[in-house]
Amino acid sequence: MPAVYEQYLVPVVFRPFAEAMAAKTAALRPRRILELAAGTGALTSHLLATAPAAEVTATDLNEAMVAFGSVRAPGAVWRQADAQRLPFPDGGFDLVVCQFGVMFFPDRVAAFTEVRRALASGGRFLFSTWGPLGTHAFDAALQAGLERAFPADPPRFFPTVPHGYADPAAVVADLTAAGFAVKGEQELTLQGRAASIADLATGYLTGTPVRAAVEARGDSPAVRATVVEEMTARLGPGPVTAPMTAYVFHAAA
Repeated sequence: MPAVYEQYLVPVVFRPFAEAMAAKTAALRPRRILELAAGTGALTSHLLATAPAAEVTATDLNEAMVAFGSVRAPGAVWRQADAQRLPFPDGGFDLVVCQFGVMFFPDRVAAFTEVRRALASGGRFLFSTWGPLGTHAFDAALQAGLERAFPADPPRFFPTVPHGYADPAAVVADLTAAGFAVKGEQELTLQGRAASIADLATGYLTGTPVRAAVEARGDSPAVRATVVEEMTARLGPGPVTAPMTAYVFHAAA
């Protein structure tokens, strides 16, 4: 999964936001950065480039992602870690960053509380979440393809997890409950550029957790063909440029 994710999804979906997040990070002039849910290092590599004087520690719950990311972005210290039980001392970092990972935390208030513990007094927490499914052209087209392929019981991973934390008021409430002061909230729409919709569909179907849901329902070439057909009908075969909306939050410990 990490290799497929890196090849087909990172350049289209994640790299544009990683560039923007790294620029925001550099403006804060951090010295010790902790990255959560770093995945294959899409953001990590940009952090190393834009904040070269900072010490970067990158973590992910998935050991396969950590192994892949440590090769892709060797300038960071990589650790397998659960965001709700961080293996770091109190106040060890002046910035925690997380790109599109907080939606996966089972208990977000608990995770945010743990982040605040790991931050020095006045330290900053910078992270992003996806907006509603309909504001992300690629994900919406994928979900439409899954619903066409499985009309009775379509996988609901994308609406409920990546796009399941799309209410900024709820995010702010969770940050406040964890003791953070919210300093900023930005709605950010960037363009994703896919050379091939067929390749992008392959990335989604085999490089994300939706893979297991599809396989449980009867994986077959026909499923991929249906998803590709629906995504192509909505977006074109590629090259295609389409909008993706996220929210970026800035909080202080």
